[in-house]
Amino acid sequence: MKNNMKKIMIIDGGPRKTMNTAQMLDALIEGAKSANEEVEIKHVRLYDIDYKGCRSCLACKVKGKATNVCVFKDGLKDVLEDIATADALVLASPIFNCDITGEMHSFLERLVFPWLSYVDYSVKAPKRMPVVFVYTMNATPEQSKMIFENIRINEWLVTNGLGEAEHLVAYNTYQVKNYDRFEFAPGQAEYKQAYKDMHWADDLQNAYDLGKRLVEKAKEIEV
Repeated sequence: MKNNMKKIMIIDGGPRKTMNTAQMLDALIEGAKSANEEVEIKHVRLYDIDYKGCRSCLACKVKGKATNVCVFKDGLKDVLEDIATADALVLASPIFNCDITGEMHSFLERLVFPWLSYVDYSVKAPKRMPVVFVYTMNATPEQSKMIFENIRINEWLVTNGLGEAEHLVAYNTYQVKNYDRFEFAPGQAEYKQAYKDMHWADDLQNAYDLGKRLVEKAKEIEV
């Protein structure tokens, strides 16, 4: 028997609510709703939540009380419980200092550590589901190799627990709305605008298409 689509959880690890990562997620959400108007989409902005990373309390591994969802009571508790019953998960982050944001790192500690068994070192989430990783970055495709090396382990842990994953990447993104206000190399604004004019519409279309595809994938997950 196959389950009906219930919920897509979108975890937004970016601080800016109108820039690149947010726009990519808006397009993804629009695509998902075009595939199924009834789909429930919960969009969580990590920068709006009061929480910390893993506290190493090991409450998730107490004998007879072990749980695969973090039990620490703060602003992230309900979000993690929602993910445990979701049908698909989107993890989105801009790239800062060649890596995902600190908020996303802290979130992933809380999400993944309860899945990890210290008995056999397996990684088991409460439920299998399709996963999408969304990244926006100032780097070009050629410059991104170091970035993907940095995020490789986190992705491995997530996909081992949840299952199949897709990537959506916007490269060489427009960094600010007014380049004249900040110190940038001469010609940077013109270069970024030219790249945006050539690629950004395609990036948003790819996000829209992936949103539609995610709904269909989630429907195929067997209970």
